[in-house]
Amino acid sequence: MTNIFASWGLIKLEIVRALRNRKFLFFSVIYPSALFLLIAGSADSTTKVEGTGLSLPTFFMVSMASFGALTAVLMGNSERIAKERESGWVRQLRLTTLPGRGYVLAKTASAAVISLPSILIVFVVAAAVKNVRLDAWQWLALTGTIWVGSLVFAALGVAIGYLATGDAVRPITMIVYFGLSMLGGLWMPTTTFPDWLQSIAKWLPTHAYAALGQAIELGNAPQAKDIAILAVSFVLFAGGAAWLYRKDTLKA
Repeated sequence: MTNIFASWGLIKLEIVRALRNRKFLFFSVIYPSALFLLIAGSADSTTKVEGTGLSLPTFFMVSMASFGALTAVLMGNSERIAKERESGWVRQLRLTTLPGRGYVLAKTASAAVISLPSILIVFVVAAAVKNVRLDAWQWLALTGTIWVGSLVFAALGVAIGYLATGDAVRPITMIVYFGLSMLGGLWMPTTTFPDWLQSIAKWLPTHAYAALGQAIELGNAPQAKDIAILAVSFVLFAGGAAWLYRKDTLKA
């Protein structure tokens, strides 16, 4: 019971801290919407993305909403955690009854709060500016799927924050961030890749992440393979983050 109260208290604290970071909120919300307009700005609803069955604005709406959520949860978590380790904040947490899984849960929950506005703003811009139209159930399903899916990358951000030092965390995060975004097809369709690269991309969590949203846009059921890739990725990232929390060299 004490562990539960400690975890819930940290979750509330992390959410408040996340909402007070106005600069990061602005960046994570505006950046993906601006990219969407840059990429889809000159395209109309008749422009199709080869091999997807989706119009270019509809395709990139899901891609940029996913990218925005990835930005919010991955970039914020990794750098903030590395700074907390250096400042001694994590050392203080270890003196409490907080378990490793509680720390990971708190970080992923606060990241999820930030990612939701990013997703919604991309949807609003796509509907208002590019006239993207979907059924009500599709809008709701897209929002829930992309939001819940972002937890996979929130856990990855926690793990990176424990793997890297304060000086190294930003370049490492940027490599992972841009690598997963580009190879996973968030910036361009993977159908434009060489066959060998497409084979690799299909196993990346970012590819599976975007594929779930694209399936909903087409009115299809998500593929079991994509769900499995995200589920396994979350278990690996969250488990690794909890293990690193316990084994961190700065522990008391």
